[in-house]
Amino acid sequence: MALVLSEQERIRREKLAQLQQLGIDPYPAPLYEVNAHVQHIREQFDPVHPEAFQDVSLAGRIMTMRDMGKASFADLQDSTGRIQLYVRRDDICPGEDKTLYNTVWKKLLDIGDIIGVKGYVFYTKTGELSIHVRSFTLLCKSLRPLPIVKEKEGEVYDAVTDPEFKYRQRYAHLIIEPQARERFAQITRMKQAIRDFLNQRGALEVDTPVLQTIPGGAAARPFITHHNALDIDLYLRIANELYLKRLIVGGYDWVYEFSRNFRNEGMDRTHNPEFTILEFYVAYKDYFWMMEITEQLLEYVVKTLHGTTVIPVGDKQIDFKAPYPRIAIFDAIHEFAGVDVSYMNEAQLREVCHRLHIPIDQTMGKGKLIDAIFSETCESHFIQPTFITDYPVEMSPLTKKHRSKPGLVERFELIINGKEIANAYTELNDPIDQLHRFEEQVKLMQRGDEEAMYIDYDFIRALEYGMPPTAGIGIGIDRLAMLLTNQPSIQDVLFFPQMRPEQSSHHLDKKTISE
Repeated sequence: MALVLSEQERIRREKLAQLQQLGIDPYPAPLYEVNAHVQHIREQFDPVHPEAFQDVSLAGRIMTMRDMGKASFADLQDSTGRIQLYVRRDDICPGEDKTLYNTVWKKLLDIGDIIGVKGYVFYTKTGELSIHVRSFTLLCKSLRPLPIVKEKEGEVYDAVTDPEFKYRQRYAHLIIEPQARERFAQITRMKQAIRDFLNQRGALEVDTPVLQTIPGGAAARPFITHHNALDIDLYLRIANELYLKRLIVGGYDWVYEFSRNFRNEGMDRTHNPEFTILEFYVAYKDYFWMMEITEQLLEYVVKTLHGTTVIPVGDKQIDFKAPYPRIAIFDAIHEFAGVDVSYMNEAQLREVCHRLHIPIDQTMGKGKLIDAIFSETCESHFIQPTFITDYPVEMSPLTKKHRSKPGLVERFELIINGKEIANAYTELNDPIDQLHRFEEQVKLMQRGDEEAMYIDYDFIRALEYGMPPTAGIGIGIDRLAMLLTNQPSIQDVLFFPQMRPEQSSHHLDKKTISE
């Protein structure tokens, strides 16, 4: 099936053919020596002492072109910013043949083409920092026009807002919206700050399997795949918890991993089926210590990125300075739902859910019912960072029982801006108790709970060798990125969020190809 081209796409292909007829390779060998970038020029150029910028070589994408006859102006964009180009015909074509300027530059180049330029830096009479171009090289011909983004006085006032375009064609979105590029660079700096914090304290970064024989470490529905050589089904990991705790058994005191996880669940503004969690586990610590180190970590990261602990999130100001308030989950439910659920059995909890119009189903046991009540009635009230503590044992099959409160476990969740950001425990290291908890999960699975945990007998075997008292935490990196970059949707902090397959003449599925 032939591609259906727009008029602009057809014209660009015609220009491509003309360039080739002139002997110009529109996709030459990749090496092009660059000795300067836009940001460096803007920060360092001094018109009183211009000597260091008399022979610069830049490469980037043409973003605007303005023909002035025997001279032209253009904007070149590299990875660090934009700068104006001044191109004069007789500089580019000092001899009689003016083809390179009159034909190639003025007629066959387009916005979006990637070029290399050599020249010197100067200020125009209007005070615009510019490159006086002595020569240029076409490095890549663009066959598809960029969406138009209007600017006025340096401010973007008609940026691309269509989510379908932004998320599906992120490559084009990043070209035309420098703010988006900076946002993702900031997320990288966030991750680096986390690594710095952990590494400075002796933590060891590790990797654990993505393909697992048992989807353990969380309550979630997994993706299933098949390994042909072994002829077995495998699961994309829903969490890396059980593998990291195996490493604590093996003798490491502090391990961490930025884990790419996969959960076969719904999608919304805070959920994507593929996402990143930071998990770390520390021997000889408990959840009280973990609350303190989590406060310190987040305060450090936010201050590293923003120079302050107070940042805007939507129409709110959120302060990440430690310490954070702590409130038990039953106390929170009592305060905001007006009901004491601490003594209730499953039937009573179902009655509360019906009375509060909270959607539930028959597969949900006591733990999930309490979680539903908290999520629906309490979460939205916690805007500033708050630790929700001391969960019932039914909600936490991998958590150590509370040392002084029967029926509860030593667990906390960190809620910020009404959403869970982190989940942490004093880890269960009793293999007999852990096996019993897994068996209770199997009963929930038999009731139809597709998120219930499997029994991981190898993990039980690891615990039988002995795991020291341990604290562990999982921090949602994508949700943290949403907060620290002030974005309302998880899709805005993922380069390529999951989307339905595109339906267009340019998208060929296997059936179409076979036909």
